[in-house]
Amino acid sequence: MAGAAAAGCGRDQRKRVVVIPKGTSHMFWVTVRAGALAAGKEFGLDVQWNGPNQETEIGRQIQIVDSAISQHVDGIVLAACDRKALVQTVDKAVAAGIPVTIFDSGLDSTNYMSWVATDNVAAGAMGARTLAKLIGGKGKVGVIQHVPGSVSTMDRENGFEEAIAKEFPEIKIVQKLYGMSDRAKAMAASENILTANPDLNGMFASTEPSASGLLLAVKARGLGGKLKVVGFDANDTMIEEVRAGNLHAMVVQDPFKIGYEAVHTIAIKLSGKEAPKRMDLEAVVVSKENLDTPAIQKLLKPDIKA
Repeated sequence: MAGAAAAGCGRDQRKRVVVIPKGTSHMFWVTVRAGALAAGKEFGLDVQWNGPNQETEIGRQIQIVDSAISQHVDGIVLAACDRKALVQTVDKAVAAGIPVTIFDSGLDSTNYMSWVATDNVAAGAMGARTLAKLIGGKGKVGVIQHVPGSVSTMDRENGFEEAIAKEFPEIKIVQKLYGMSDRAKAMAASENILTANPDLNGMFASTEPSASGLLLAVKARGLGGKLKVVGFDANDTMIEEVRAGNLHAMVVQDPFKIGYEAVHTIAIKLSGKEAPKRMDLEAVVVSKENLDTPAIQKLLKPDIKA
């Protein structure tokens, strides 16, 4: 019993870090969670995972952050649902002396300790160059965006548009619609673009749910493998669609590393050292040609058991 009491006391003494994602329902976040928990285990932190179910639930995310502040946790790791709406809440956490790391999606503020994310502008440009190569550097393309106000996805969408405008003057983006972080809504948006533009040469989707919905619409119209499609992030279905030739490429982040490094910054701070202010991680393009290489397989199928 004495041993059990000592163990319980040890658990109570561990520093508490709350990781608050934009959502919890997509594979990207499942993998981020695995990375965050792995870092917690390595650095002796009690990592608590709590986020809204959907990435559009801004009010719910604010409530979760406020709760973490009221509990006087030792660190907060946050992927902001909205670049403006979370600023005041983060300011409140910082004022309370809680170190805050922003990951994946940022704020209209630099009042935080660290920033950990993919270089989304560069990743969006990767998507543009990949799609441009697939359609021969000319033609008409459509874009299925994510949600308004999400920094990470807006950055990659802007990166895509800027690269098309600067590097591929013979390619025209004819229509852009939001998928609203929902596969069914992304499918409907894709159908609208395909109906309005029957001579489309290719499409880009900036997130996992947008790409999943886009693929459903493309296949429903019998355009699988014919219309060139580039997505962003990955799930098991998207991987198989790459193998089948319906999804020609995916721009893939390393969500496990994002989660791990975000929690790592808090561990550094709590150990009395200075954490890096900014950490930009690179994305990679996955296609049928490199899908089964060991490096890509490790990226696509990390150990997410927790």
